[in-house]
Amino acid sequence: MNFRRCLLGAPLLAGITVFGVQARAFELNGVWASNATLCDKMFSKTGKKVSFVPMSDLYGSGFIIEGNRIRGKAASCTIKSRKEDGSTVRLSASCSTNVAVEVMEFNLKIIDDDTVSRAYPGIELQVDFYRCPL
Repeated sequence: MNFRRCLLGAPLLAGITVFGVQARAFELNGVWASNATLCDKMFSKTGKKVSFVPMSDLYGSGFIIEGNRIRGKAASCTIKSRKEDGSTVRLSASCSTNVAVEVMEFNLKIIDDDTVSRAYPGIELQVDFYRCPL
């Protein structure tokens, strides 16, 4: 599928029609894990609510995106700004843990509809995340 889905926002955006094809922003809402085969060991779903299972960090890293909120195992963030630049989504978020509040900036490179690569500006390390089918 060559369409981009909505980014962290409403599930349907009015797209721009170019040569009869409707272009859409990337759909980032969902549950993401560093190992797609271990989603069931990292997350649980009760009704519509998804949460981390105890000891989920033994199986990898992950996060849950719902609208302008990002939840990780140790932090909860509110997205303050986002910009899609080609296949890269640049995010700035205010994140809080039990100890502190910090503004974080990071990039998500869109690999395909179900894979993104997270990188922090100025740091060479990138980690791939895969959409969990929850």
